[in-house]
Amino acid sequence: MAGPKDLDPSSSPRALLGAELRHAREKAGLSQDELGQRLFVSGSFIGQLETGTRRMVPEYARMLDVELGTGDFFERNCGAAAKSQYPEHFAEAAEAEATATEIREYAPLLIPGLLQTAAYARAVCRAYQPTAPDEAIEELVTARIERTHILDDPTQPLLWAIVDEAALRRVTGGPEVMAAVLSHVVGLIRRSRVIVQVMPFRAGAHPAMEGSIKLMDFDDAPPLVYFEGVGTGRLEDDPTTVRQHRRTYEFLAACALSPENSLALIEAMAQDYAHEEQP
Repeated sequence: MAGPKDLDPSSSPRALLGAELRHAREKAGLSQDELGQRLFVSGSFIGQLETGTRRMVPEYARMLDVELGTGDFFERNCGAAAKSQYPEHFAEAAEAEATATEIREYAPLLIPGLLQTAAYARAVCRAYQPTAPDEAIEELVTARIERTHILDDPTQPLLWAIVDEAALRRVTGGPEVMAAVLSHVVGLIRRSRVIVQVMPFRAGAHPAMEGSIKLMDFDDAPPLVYFEGVGTGRLEDDPTTVRQHRRTYEFLAACALSPENSLALIEAMAQDYAHEEQP
């Protein structure tokens, strides 16, 4: 009997690979937890592979082929499913973000990516890679702005961002760029498309001073939390870890300015930046 065919990279390869994984697992008579134990991962991780929320890497693909008796099918096809326009450390989180129903993010230093304008994103990407050719920078900017299109839907996903005052006061790209990006954020808030709170300097110490947090919830997969550093990122599905950082986020929301006061501050700062551009 002929073995499974290669997946077509043009037709959502990750979803196809997930469907094949579910089929092979059920054919082998294994639950998600049982298969996860054999790979030394959680059952929820297997579920996320099956729904396409998580990407399959070669290490797990080889183990799946052995455990499920699928020859080299998963190893052969995981490359197509792993192709991404995003930096390697962020690719899995960006792709999970696109399928999330709720996103909660604390941003200590930058306007969150989903709220950025092209000019602001360009200034950030150029700061990250000061010697990169313009073409490479524009590819990164295009990928970042494409992410923002998930907000084109009037209701989903829910995006709730807590932005540190430092991100608003760091003049990234110049006053004109800051005026534009803050006005863009104001527009999203006034259209009731996003919830934004500002963590003011006067709030003092808080439990997320060491870095950013992004929590993502899904209809058909367990929640995830994403941590990011300089050139690194980690996506975590451990229920205890997710629960701990959800509590942290709730505490941050309690310490931050109310949505109404946050909007007033962002509007005032946008106007201040705009006035700086006047001769």
